[in-house]
Amino acid sequence: MTERLTPDWEFIADGVMGGVSQGSLTTEKRKGRTAVRLYGEVSTENNGGFLQMAFDINASGSAYDASRWTGIEVDVLGNGETYEMRLRTNELDKPWQSFRQAFQADKDWRTVQLPFADFTAHRHDLAFDPAHLRRLGVLAVGREFHADIALAQVRFYN
Repeated sequence: MTERLTPDWEFIADGVMGGVSQGSLTTEKRKGRTAVRLYGEVSTENNGGFLQMAFDINASGSAYDASRWTGIEVDVLGNGETYEMRLRTNELDKPWQSFRQAFQADKDWRTVQLPFADFTAHRHDLAFDPAHLRRLGVLAVGREFHADIALAQVRFYN
């Protein structure tokens, strides 16, 4: 069983913190599927190091109760690099706090399942509670590389 999400993706780069990574977010056809594509150059210069596409689960920014689901499932295509899925809850109050899990974006379309149980806390000591899920992000992060990742669908799954 799944519930398809309809994200209103936004693009965020490390320039918000003085970094120099360059990229963009587009909607386009990729190998026969309409997808949102994040691509560009991740640079660690000037304390930078990320490109991100993210959305609030509820347009109002309020929490969504995802406790009946096992995790998040994405249909993804990429350039063989490793990316991160980051989740934020309404319990986190600093922009650098998240729950994260790495995954690979292969050169052919595939479905990746990311169980909530496998997300780890970053820069806080709270346990992940899916009843308080607020925001989801996909990041090219942490090292110098060419980012190229496309998502055709995002779903909660059991």
